[in-house]
Amino acid sequence: MIFDTHTHYDDEAFDRDRDELLRGMSEDGVEFIVNVGASIDSTRKTLELARKYSFIYAAIGVHPSETGGMTREDLSWLKERAAEPKVVAIGEIGLDYYWSDPDKAIQKKWFEEQLQLAGETGLPIIVHSRDAAQDTLEILKGWQSKKTRGVIHCFSYTREMAREYLNMDYYFGIGGVLTFKNAKKLIEAVEYIPMNRILLETDCPYLAPEPYRGKRNQSTYIDFVAERLAEIKKISKEEVFTITMENAKEFYFRKQ
Repeated sequence: MIFDTHTHYDDEAFDRDRDELLRGMSEDGVEFIVNVGASIDSTRKTLELARKYSFIYAAIGVHPSETGGMTREDLSWLKERAAEPKVVAIGEIGLDYYWSDPDKAIQKKWFEEQLQLAGETGLPIIVHSRDAAQDTLEILKGWQSKKTRGVIHCFSYTREMAREYLNMDYYFGIGGVLTFKNAKKLIEAVEYIPMNRILLETDCPYLAPEPYRGKRNQSTYIDFVAERLAEIKKISKEEVFTITMENAKEFYFRKQ
């Protein structure tokens, strides 16, 4: 059975067939989905999905690229929503230096504020980090005194960086990129990361695995990621699904 630990089914890419697609998930072996907020608006939609579908859970937060207009009122609203029974994480939060806007100082401010929110609520964190390896690591190292569980979403850094996060007991979100032909650096990191620290994710509708690269992603495509992970780890695909299911339940469902 599949636990897709990071999705964006609120995205407009699913507007024409969202309900039909989601209602068919159980028949295709998808048991749990965590839909992840990326802005206040998408967090609202994420909460609606979690209320509507029994197998969907919500992560609430503001993606670094959306923090330019974030306010204290938004943070207060997130804290109120964190009390809802199907909210299982704060995220996705972090740093994204691929684009020049918002300013790095703004991203850092709201990353740290949302980390504080996670500490107050006891919820785990889903961390987005793109072209910001060192700053992300430094902020999270400073967070250790008050930390909750954390996952580095769509992990794309080196084996050496993976070691740093393993030393902090973090998890690693692994998805379609693992199947790409140019994924050498990620494969080296995944060879090093123990299976008990891997979460399977799609980030759908983005980052579809081969052979669907460039097309709309969905939770059932995790099968291709699991197959590649099984090859790398030299275990069966069934073992991959069993272990990552237990990892995801431990990460999202265990009380702090």
